[in-house]
Amino acid sequence: MDKHWYWLAAFIVVGVLLGVGVLILVTRPPRGNPITLLPAPTPAPITVYVSGNVNRQGLYTLPVGSRINDAIQAAGGFTDDANTGVINLASILTDGQQINVPDNSIPPATGIVGTQPDSALVAVNINTATLEQLDTLPDIGPKTAQDILDYRSANGPFGSIEDIMDVPGIGPGKFDSIKALITIGTSP
Repeated sequence: MDKHWYWLAAFIVVGVLLGVGVLILVTRPPRGNPITLLPAPTPAPITVYVSGNVNRQGLYTLPVGSRINDAIQAAGGFTDDANTGVINLASILTDGQQINVPDNSIPPATGIVGTQPDSALVAVNINTATLEQLDTLPDIGPKTAQDILDYRSANGPFGSIEDIMDVPGIGPGKFDSIKALITIGTSP
């Protein structure tokens, strides 16, 4: 026989063996257990404390993204003595936040979150606040709010409210105007 026939025969044998191997791999049942993907976890709910002139003061657990209005409604709504003009019902809540609804003897605040420590509606937690929440503080505009976020990102959470004076642009004067309105989230 000619050498070409040997090569052709070898090529056919190799082709048949490869074909049988592929056929075995394709037709055999799968081994092991299938992978089951779990759904993405849902965010944990937040807990807020609603006090002051509401019908039912107390702790309330609400979904992430809830607003002050949701907390007030959970607390049974305002009492007749509540000063509703000082509360931004559209503000988004954060975990551990306190909402204190003052009575009518407290004058309405003008564009700020609270007035005095006794009547602060929502103390801004400088360790968790967004730029928009920080911007609601007096003498804190968008640039200073961003500086606070940048400082917090670079240095971690504030250990005390006085530590906010470490942020460039916030000195004792600016601190005095916001100290009654800010928290680091450790007070009840």
